Amino acid sequence: MSHAVITTLGHGPDGALPGTAAVDAAAPYGDDLQLALYTLYELHYRGFEGVADELEWDPALLALRRGLERSFLSALRADTPKGRTAQEALDELLVEPVEATGSVSHHLARDGELWQMREYVKLRSLYHLKEADPHLWVVPRLRGRAKAGMVAVEYDEFGAGHADRVHSQLFANLMDGLGLDSAYGRHVDEAPAEALVTVNLMSLFGLHRALRGALVGHFAAVEITSSPGSRRLAAAMRRLDAGPAAEHFYAEHVEADAVHEQVVRHEVVAGLLADEPFLDADIAFGADATVLVEDRLAGHLLGVWGQGRSALYEGHTITT
Repeated sequence: MSHAVITTLGHGPDGALPGTAAVDAAAPYGDDLQLALYTLYELHYRGFEGVADELEWDPALLALRRGLERSFLSALRADTPKGRTAQEALDELLVEPVEATGSVSHHLARDGELWQMREYVKLRSLYHLKEADPHLWVVPRLRGRAKAGMVAVEYDEFGAGHADRVHSQLFANLMDGLGLDSAYGRHVDEAPAEALVTVNLMSLFGLHRALRGALVGHFAAVEITSSPGSRRLAAAMRRLDAGPAAEHFYAEHVEADAVHEQVVRHEVVAGLLADEPFLDADIAFGADATVLVEDRLAGHLLGVWGQGRSALYEGHTITT
């Protein structure tokens, strides 16, 4: 499926695209479906050199994307808890687990090696080089307190009016400090499905008004867990002597995201529930889905690193 999508983008919209049977047969969290979906979603961000901008709204590509999304969303709903409220899902995230064996940030802070940190940064670059972009799609779908709170947090994410403080630029500086190529999209070819899923989740929630509650739940989960995780990653950068730019990105998030967490919980989430209380379960779903995909990525990273192997994957390409 991903090959068919890439071929179509490279040679025009008349290429043969996979049908329903192929989509249904594909593993929802697998490389093929997730790479195809990531490639289609990228048409809504910066696109690809040599690919016509008009393909963003090509009916055949949108029809395929919808099928891929249905498979992905069905798997997410099947694999997350049922009947939880937003408060239950978010309160759970406020408690740091006693056992940290499944935490990538704990591992990197305590025992991680520089090559592992470099791999982690490469995979996180899929999102951080467009940090906060997927969340902006929800702004027109909110009102009142929820909209004001969301925009306040996003304003900080985009540097509060200063281009050099935009968080995606800070991450690019981090990559440069580690000697990595910080060009947008450079490391997609190395990303296994577990990393693609974490970014596709944001795009899925962001692009659909029907999933606005899930997007807010995702955003809340990220902000709640970011500050303690960033503190550990900043410590890891210091321990590994990765340089000031590398440490600064995570140090910036320790304080900023501690504030953002309060705004998101008490203004964005509470404001949305005051306006649309029927979205309570959707907010919980978004938070739980975030935990699910992040745990899958952590399991992959720690599993292969524990065997002394690279977590990167070089078996696919989206070069058109």
